[in-house]
Amino acid sequence: MEGLIRGAFVTMSSTSVLVLLVLGMAVIVGMMRVINMAQGEFVLLGAVTAFVVQNLTGSTILGMLAAPIVVGALGALLERTLVRRYYGNPSGALLLTFAIGFLIREVVRSQMQTQSTTVTAPLPGYFTVGGAQLETWRMVIIVATVLIIAGCWLALTRTSIGLKVRATLDNPELAAATGISINAMYMGTFAFGSALAGLAGGLIVPIQTLYPDLGLNNLTPMFISVFIGGLGSLFGPLLGAIFIGLPQYGLALVISSVLAQVVVLAAAILLLRIRPNGLCGKRVER
Repeated sequence: MEGLIRGAFVTMSSTSVLVLLVLGMAVIVGMMRVINMAQGEFVLLGAVTAFVVQNLTGSTILGMLAAPIVVGALGALLERTLVRRYYGNPSGALLLTFAIGFLIREVVRSQMQTQSTTVTAPLPGYFTVGGAQLETWRMVIIVATVLIIAGCWLALTRTSIGLKVRATLDNPELAAATGISINAMYMGTFAFGSALAGLAGGLIVPIQTLYPDLGLNNLTPMFISVFIGGLGSLFGPLLGAIFIGLPQYGLALVISSVLAQVVVLAAAILLLRIRPNGLCGKRVER
């Protein structure tokens, strides 16, 4: 019984980590349809911010709160100076963001004195359920993921700014005709997606440790989740992350993790053959 509880908890928490990582990409790639190869490095910068602030102030929580602010501000700057020039040019955006991500990753690598370092969880230790010891911070991540998704849903569906964002991304010409500032909406949305990536990096670094390839190693499952879920919505990629995460981490409990990845990847390829636009994707003519 203890093993079953522990296995279910690990599967849920690992899937929550993937959903949290995918959330920012769901905004930028899923909603804006900008192929952002630097999204993993935005996660890395969130982790770096949490680490630096923890060292300066002694507070990991303060570092985690600073992470989305710092990364969101960088995202706004990059959107206004570089990314905006490549809207409608997917290959150009891909190459640009790949270069940005590579630069960020190598700067972090050059500044790290060790190959990896740890960040202390604000709530360390374990709690017991049915005799199984479960990590407290992993439980915090599960709860935080649910709350953040709920907050994003409310912001996008129950506020005027959310309505303007969705109108802009669905039909920018019509939105501009109604007086909506297209430039402001695009900058704000890109910054918001970047901030979510930074927040994810700050939250997950206590369980994944900080190392230069943190973002790069998470980038592939993030992209797979987005395309499995489908472009054109916020929640399609999150559903894709669940589709990828639950079976992969669940199977890894009974077979090797590599074989579990192969099985899930094969299922993802089959799904895209049946549903080329993903689980919730919609074809948008521009």
